[in-house]
Amino acid sequence: MTIRKGVMGMRKKIKVRSMQLRAADDADGENLHVEGYALVFNQKTLLWESPYSGTKYYEVIAPGAVDANTDMSDVILRYNHSDSALILARTSNGTLRLNVDEKGLKIDADIAPTTTGKDIYQLIKRGDISKMSFAYTSDKDSWENDSVAKTQTRTIDHIDFIMDVSPVDFPAYDGTSIEARGHDAIIAELQEKEKSEELRKKLIVETFL
Repeated sequence: MTIRKGVMGMRKKIKVRSMQLRAADDADGENLHVEGYALVFNQKTLLWESPYSGTKYYEVIAPGAVDANTDMSDVILRYNHSDSALILARTSNGTLRLNVDEKGLKIDADIAPTTTGKDIYQLIKRGDISKMSFAYTSDKDSWENDSVAKTQTRTIDHIDFIMDVSPVDFPAYDGTSIEARGHDAIIAELQEKEKSEELRKKLIVETFL
């Protein structure tokens, strides 16, 4: 088993974590309050199983990955990460509040009482929407390679910037997987990583021939 540490580039990742997004109370007048977890620490997520090598790629967010150095100064709550969707709440005006506890990053928000906001609130209340994801960049990660078990696990050691948190209506994967919108990019990255490692092994073999 080998462990490799490194620094990641500024790459946007969109993840779905197991979450307990719920309407905190009835929509009484203008009060549309929701709460839940946007990310959970120490939750091992299967990202991809290679059809070529059989290697399983996992990811986990380490406790302490979100800290005082993580920029959460203007995080937006919006639907499905859509740039065209109305902003539902944001940290800069106090309508979205983020708190780190031993479990993960907890959110509670007062959704804007627009037509869209009321619609999304009702979908959350009914349970039609019950998942959340978050967009972030990471500046430190590490890889653990278990060649016997044929697994590689990436640990996100530090998140330097959180851009948005989003209720999502199409969690094609369970709470321990990734949201569909980020899936293709993640798989492409892991495929490229696998190709690079196969090339490195080939070069090593040729060197010793």
